[in-house]
Amino acid sequence: MFAYQLSIFAENKSGKLAQITGVLAKEKINIRATTIATADTFGIINLIVDDPRRAEAALSAAGMMVHLREILAVLIPDHPGGLDSLMQLLYQEGININNAYGFVLETSRQAVFVVDVDQMEKTANLLEQKGFKTLDSQALSDM
Repeated sequence: MFAYQLSIFAENKSGKLAQITGVLAKEKINIRATTIATADTFGIINLIVDDPRRAEAALSAAGMMVHLREILAVLIPDHPGGLDSLMQLLYQEGININNAYGFVLETSRQAVFVVDVDQMEKTANLLEQKGFKTLDSQALSDM
């Protein structure tokens, strides 16, 4: 089960994030998670939102470079070793992680680890076989 992430290529300067959040607020699109990674003068802003396709259209219409990509949002236990069980499985299967981040849903209970991997279908099937639950965009939105 796949979810979607928006990746926005943006200049690293004051006001860029406010421009993005302003477009989404005007469209009444809720941001569920975000990461920002910069490399000197430019960066990538990753967003999980409640309506990814509408957000992509709104941000594109505002002149931003945005890419909608499939990701896997994996539920993991929020305790020491919870993430390691997922990482060891992906490593053993030769799956490379291109991008990842996580957030806690319920302290000491559940977390979500978002991964963009080089073999999406294989990884989705493997996770299902091994009993990991993944969330789609609707489930992420409903959190």
